[in-house]
Amino acid sequence: QVQLVESGGGLVQAGGSLRLSCAASGRTFGSYAMAWFRQAPGKEREFVAAINWSADITYYTDSVRGRFTISRDYAKNTVHLQMNSLKPEDTAVYYCATGSSSTRREILIRATSYGVWGQGTQVTVSS
Repeated sequence: QVQLVESGGGLVQAGGSLRLSCAASGRTFGSYAMAWFRQAPGKEREFVAAINWSADITYYTDSVRGRFTISRDYAKNTVHLQMNSLKPEDTAVYYCATGSSSTRREILIRATSYGVWGQGTQVTVSS
């Protein structure tokens, strides 16, 4: 059973940067895609970014493309989300997820494609 633990959230001013990390336990880390979702108060959980099992395919939602970068470190069983040029609208709880072996965008952007989730980490961007 894979478990995910996020870290790296915090309070930052608009224009600043944060790097989120998601540490995975279990030997199947390299077999599945990893993704980041976020949920702001009063809103539905939304897709942010995903990376496939071999780290050669990445997807981003339009609002973060060019500002956020997803990557994975197989040696440390960790996936990162580097967030630059942060905006107040990026404020949310960020969750990492895994469990999908797909490489298709239409699959990886759906929260229902993932069976394992972390507990979330709060990101707050002040204006």
